[in-house]
Amino acid sequence: MSRANPFSDLDDFASDGAAKPVPADAIETIAKNAGFPSRKAGNAGAGETAETLVPSPAPTPGRAPRRHTTGRNRQINIKATEETIEELYRIADKMGVPLGAVLERALAALANDIK
Repeated sequence: MSRANPFSDLDDFASDGAAKPVPADAIETIAKNAGFPSRKAGNAGAGETAETLVPSPAPTPGRAPRRHTTGRNRQINIKATEETIEELYRIADKMGVPLGAVLERALAALANDIK
């Protein structure tokens, strides 16, 4: 006894042939009307100037990027309150050191305190 093919009635979704090409100018018009900027280098789009293009989003305000070569190659992820995180960044900025150095100094101070 053979089983019934569960996909036998799916031929309703079969392709009716080759895909119909869409004109490039129609795509450009639709993209412009929807507000999609062109990805072509040096191309401001049809009828647009560089000043009318929307700039890319700026980095998160308030903090400068931190890039330090320190030899620290391990990551630690912790949850903290917003106030604690802001205090950590404030201390690191005031000391002019990476966040890892602040943690190292804080742990050393706590270790000396509990001895």
